Amino acid sequence: MVLRRQPVRLVDSRAEGGYTDAYELICCECGDDPDLDHHDVAPRLRRIRGPYAFSADVAACGQHVTLQHGEQPIAAATGTRQQTGSADVKTG
Repeated sequence: MVLRRQPVRLVDSRAEGGYTDAYELICCECGDDPDLDHHDVAPRLRRIRGPYAFSADVAACGQHVTLQHGEQPIAAATGTRQQTGSADVKTG
């Protein structure tokens, strides 16, 4: 599962023209490829991708994982924080 800022467009798998204010949810388990531009994936994958505002994207991520993959989302996707030990772990 990839959560990222939506690029204006992808050229050779790299963002070109900067980024929009929206975020995308890319689910590789559903067959999406983060190297493809939003417009180059199937319509059903575009519906999963969004675009979303950041808080809505995090909520959509948790909902997608629960509904489509039958798994409990990680704590960050549900909007809660959990102690990870001596230091919190940042994810990219």
